[in-house]
Amino acid sequence: MSRESKKPNLIYIFADQLRYSSLGYAGDLRAQTPNIDALCAKSTDMCRMVSGHPVCAPYRASLFTGKYTTSTGMVINEIRMNPNHHTFADVLNENGYETAYIGKWHMYASELGNHYDPKNSYIPKGRDRLGFNGYFAAYNFRHEYSVGTAYYHLDSPEKIYYDKYEPDAQTDMAIEQLERLARGDSPFALFLSIGTPHDPWEPDNVPEECLRRFAHTDFDYPPNYLPENDPHADQWARLSEEERKCLPEWMRVYYAMTANLDDNIGRLKEAVSRIGLEENSIIVFTSDHGELFGAHGRRAKNIFYEEAVRVPMLIRWPGHLEEHVRRDCVMNTVDIMPTLLSLMDLPVPLGAEGKDFSMAVKGEEVRDDGALMMCTGPTAAWGDGQEWRAFRTRRYKYAVYRSDQQEFLFDLENDPYERNNLAGDPEYRGRLEDLKRQMYSRMEAVGDRFESNTYYRDHWVEDRIIRHTATI
Repeated sequence: MSRESKKPNLIYIFADQLRYSSLGYAGDLRAQTPNIDALCAKSTDMCRMVSGHPVCAPYRASLFTGKYTTSTGMVINEIRMNPNHHTFADVLNENGYETAYIGKWHMYASELGNHYDPKNSYIPKGRDRLGFNGYFAAYNFRHEYSVGTAYYHLDSPEKIYYDKYEPDAQTDMAIEQLERLARGDSPFALFLSIGTPHDPWEPDNVPEECLRRFAHTDFDYPPNYLPENDPHADQWARLSEEERKCLPEWMRVYYAMTANLDDNIGRLKEAVSRIGLEENSIIVFTSDHGELFGAHGRRAKNIFYEEAVRVPMLIRWPGHLEEHVRRDCVMNTVDIMPTLLSLMDLPVPLGAEGKDFSMAVKGEEVRDDGALMMCTGPTAAWGDGQEWRAFRTRRYKYAVYRSDQQEFLFDLENDPYERNNLAGDPEYRGRLEDLKRQMYSRMEAVGDRFESNTYYRDHWVEDRIIRHTATI
């Protein structure tokens, strides 16, 4: 079979905690992302992409199943995924693809903490890899990237330590796999899950050369910074007074990590071209969620504000998709699998709950159906009080907390920093009620009953292993 007659390959690259607003092509003048910006210039930019549940493990569970959190059961971090789903990798296997996965997994642990014990960091062969039956060089969870600390597993609990800064080493591994896969007769899908620019943002957690690039860059608090903690914030989102003083320097390391990520995107682009994969490969660049850095009185993610939910989504496929164009429909995490499978002319599993945006990617005008976003609990511990649901359209965003029913309505066109809550404005009452109705209709369609976090603990999860969901 000639390369031209193959189904398209898929190269899916996703960063961790990289927000849309911290990229050069999105308008951030502090960013040093020339390679990602150049990729954008050659890609279709799904510029209103959102993370449907802006936390690491819930995102990944939705990515690989096309289902909302209430249907994957991944309601917090550091619980173990139920493998009984028809997944992205399953479809690839069934249609002759070879798969490869490199990097962070974050869907296997059954303990809070104790990340470095192989019983939590090693994902054994079989269904717990959700169909990734080919090359699998992964670890469950950690974010120390330096030589001597960063490691991965292959097909045994043995820890294999990287010999260089982790994102650099992972990029080397990805290039090696692309070279190997290109020699085969089968189409392939390679997923590269890079841990940066996720914290800790310590100077020794990023290459010194990258940090030097920002030595003379000024970092200050965001325009929507609040000096008091959001009362709905969990322990991962609250900031101490000492941490607030660190925010500008944290941002310096974050941007240095992003610059290193950009270097590696450049190396990957060069390798794809050199190996001869460019014309028949779909390249995706995205992120699982963003970061607040004090915006709205919060750090981290797990919240409906733009800094946390809006992420990059670049799709490049030469000869098939337009270059340097923006599509402003609101695409969600659950939509990624159906959209990419359709672009690849592969079947979408019947259980997938996301929308196929492939025609929108190709330029067809689509109705702004809006995106349902959710938080089903604290970041990684069990506890009630943080649960929210939100609905975002091109212009507006509605959100509500379960605990006290506090509502939010933002006009994103006129208030991009979401500083003016219109929920109590009589002039916007009709808009609020319409978005609220759409949101609850979407929730009902997928069996989401807006339960408390401890409901899931008591009914769905046993020993931090997911046994049941709204659909299983």
